[in-house]
Amino acid sequence: MEFKEEGDRTRAAAMVRLTDGTEFRAHGTANRHPSDPDQLRVGEEIAGARALMDLASQLLQKAHKEIDEVSGRTSHAIR
Repeated sequence: MEFKEEGDRTRAAAMVRLTDGTEFRAHGTANRHPSDPDQLRVGEEIAGARALMDLASQLLQKAHKEIDEVSGRTSHAIR
């Protein structure tokens, strides 16, 4: 995971590589309100969490696609 701070905006980029060679990439952002104190760590935490949530969604989609291909039916994520 990488972070980049630009003014009041923090961006996070995340990547995961699976053993089958598949790579997933995701991004997340956080914007600091002008009245909030300057806390770099909080922006990284929020942007990072958003990027990881995107990665988790991509991994679930891949898993369900593979389940569906093998089973011949539509699988549904448990929430």
